[in-house]
Amino acid sequence: MNQAEMKFRPDRTPVIVGVGQVIDRPERAETGLQPSELMAQALERADADGQGGWMRQIDSLDLIQSVSWPTDDPLGLLTARLGIAPRHQNHGPIGGETPVRYLHEAACKIAAGEIEVAAVCGGESEYTVQLARRQGIDLPWPERRPGWQQPRDRSYLHELARAHGLNQPVFVYPLYEVACQAAWGQTPQEGLAESAALWSDLSQVASNNPYAFIREPRSAAEIAEVSPSNRPIAWPYSKLMVANPVVNQGAAFIITSAAQARAAGIPEDRWIHVGPGAAANEARDWVSRERYDQSLAQDSVLESVLNQAGLSGPQIDLVELYSCFPCVPKMAQRSLQMAKDRAISVTGGLTFFGAPLNNYMTHAIAATVLRLRVKPSACALVYGQGEFVTKHHAIVLGGGARPWLGEAPAPERTTANVVKTNAPAIDPDASGSVRVETGTVLFDRAGMPTHGVVVGRTADNARTLARVPASDLRSIGALTRADRTPVGRTARLRKADDGLLECAFD
Repeated sequence: MNQAEMKFRPDRTPVIVGVGQVIDRPERAETGLQPSELMAQALERADADGQGGWMRQIDSLDLIQSVSWPTDDPLGLLTARLGIAPRHQNHGPIGGETPVRYLHEAACKIAAGEIEVAAVCGGESEYTVQLARRQGIDLPWPERRPGWQQPRDRSYLHELARAHGLNQPVFVYPLYEVACQAAWGQTPQEGLAESAALWSDLSQVASNNPYAFIREPRSAAEIAEVSPSNRPIAWPYSKLMVANPVVNQGAAFIITSAAQARAAGIPEDRWIHVGPGAAANEARDWVSRERYDQSLAQDSVLESVLNQAGLSGPQIDLVELYSCFPCVPKMAQRSLQMAKDRAISVTGGLTFFGAPLNNYMTHAIAATVLRLRVKPSACALVYGQGEFVTKHHAIVLGGGARPWLGEAPAPERTTANVVKTNAPAIDPDASGSVRVETGTVLFDRAGMPTHGVVVGRTADNARTLARVPASDLRSIGALTRADRTPVGRTARLRKADDGLLECAFD
């Protein structure tokens, strides 16, 4: 079917008809729900939310990659538990944006007449896994896949990133935060205040969400202040500013056509229409990107999806901006020209609601659907992200008549080439001095610095990475000053005994 044939056919309009969520907080590990059970219960709730009868009609099932308890056949476990056999089954890759992508893909297939009913679901039980470890309990769950290392496979990263310990998102996103603060004309203290206020607002949203894992509202002052319960992780982020994966949560949603929804007797004011979407990727190796004071892929995705929907950022009623770390929604806010006092989540964010690894955005879509049902005239933007500011996907949802209902959703629009513009050369053996592009300091669990890392530009504008030893208090202090950014400063390079570059500030 070509695009012309896909022009508006009311009966093929893709709509979300059911959503379901589950939270589990066991006192003893042996009573905790395994991921497949969380998924099953969430999908059963989505079926009930859609007035029932959908389960055996599902002909496309997308399963969000489960990390907390990986098994050889997660789809088989789930479908056997539910007694269903969808024609199309998919267990996708790692990525926080995958729920948005699966929604977009399912909507396009429904609009094209390829499938009739689709479901997306996911679940994680990291809370139980860690509880069992503390309690010395062997979980009576299906055998865990031996040697499963996919989430930790960082072979695609530059050897400099791995050598300096910058191989996990929690250590890389701070580099964006520091670079963005400088680009926006903020001192670190001002950037911290903005992040803390934003995260305090998220905690308020989570406090009113029955599926949130942390429902205690936190003040901006609590979030900004380093304390024994809010230890530093990687400058300038502390524990209350990073995603919290230690949760047991499951979520699911069901999508079908307007014709099927009508035949099932679902009132139209409960239909949530799936609008246009867009996707883009940064270079997977973050060392090889052009810049860290913005995400070109993020900008491209947000601009594309709004243009397709015929909307501007201020015209969007509800937003869910991925919130693994503060720099992500702060960049998105500016790209969307959103007022800083606007809510960035209907869910509560990955710190307070919780971060069920790849599945947060399934919960976000479910929460957005519930909000849109209360106000059918509203529209929402849902934006997810994966890896190291790498993978981006956004989609528009709405109830009632929407300007974009005149066309079927377009297949995924990828603008990946936009991110491969002017990446600098990488010089692992630079000498002399560098101009600081960004940097961070990593801390141990006791709150003591292990080392700092500077990303810098040489005299010929090549990029290099250099370690700042924890013993160099002067240079560690330069990286963590509250009143002055290190960006733009000069640091002297030297070769350490282990062959890595080190640097020091004057």
